Amino acid sequence: MEVIAQVRLREMGSVSCYHAEGVQIKNGDLVIAEVERGIDYGQVVTDPVLTEKVDESVKKVLRIATDADLKQIQDNRKKAQEASVTCSKKIEEHKLDMKLVGAEYAFDRSKILFYFTAEGRVDFRELVKELAKIFKARIELRQIGVRDEAKILGGFGPCGKELCCCRFLKDFEPVTIRMAKDQNLPLNPPKISGLCGRLMCCLSFEHKHYKEMCKGLPREGERVETPEGKGKVISVNILKRKASILLEDGKLVEMTYKIK
Repeated sequence: MEVIAQVRLREMGSVSCYHAEGVQIKNGDLVIAEVERGIDYGQVVTDPVLTEKVDESVKKVLRIATDADLKQIQDNRKKAQEASVTCSKKIEEHKLDMKLVGAEYAFDRSKILFYFTAEGRVDFRELVKELAKIFKARIELRQIGVRDEAKILGGFGPCGKELCCCRFLKDFEPVTIRMAKDQNLPLNPPKISGLCGRLMCCLSFEHKHYKEMCKGLPREGERVETPEGKGKVISVNILKRKASILLEDGKLVEMTYKIK
């Protein structure tokens, strides 16, 4: 049996499976891992699992980040902020229709990744050449969407908590208006949209729970039998599993439905 775990490269990189044989890691650890050209740092985002066989193409976790590695990572973050300032100025000089969101240095500083948003395609070839001369490193400009932008910049949602995409979501999943309907939420865009302007991520990962909680509950408008007589369901509280029912004699009662 061999050990694998999912690791997110740097702060904004992709999540991939890594071979972790011989390295005692756990969810949340900062690690040094193999990449296509050399090594880079990342964070373990799942607990390690055992598997029968690891594909030869799967890269390896080399070690848990040492104190020296952590210092290098912190230095890289500071340099990335300085690189962002320089890149923003160059974008203005080249009059490019793009917005810089953030930057990251590879662990060995051989590459700098600049993340940006734009309405359409941008010809940034001259910008890349100039940045490569300034920083003496490989330059990669990566266009991202508004959800990725919110994840990088961070913030707080309507619930008052830090954005889910910043705290624990590893990848973005499709979110539909049907999910909002199933959760009895008002179909008012500002009420069900996140800072990115898209439907809130929580609608997706909470949807399965709501579907489970709905089992055995009556629907609004449905006629039901109660210990006090027949009536019509006028509202349903899914999380409390309670329904308000208007009886035929005009009396309003509340019924609790147990999970079967």
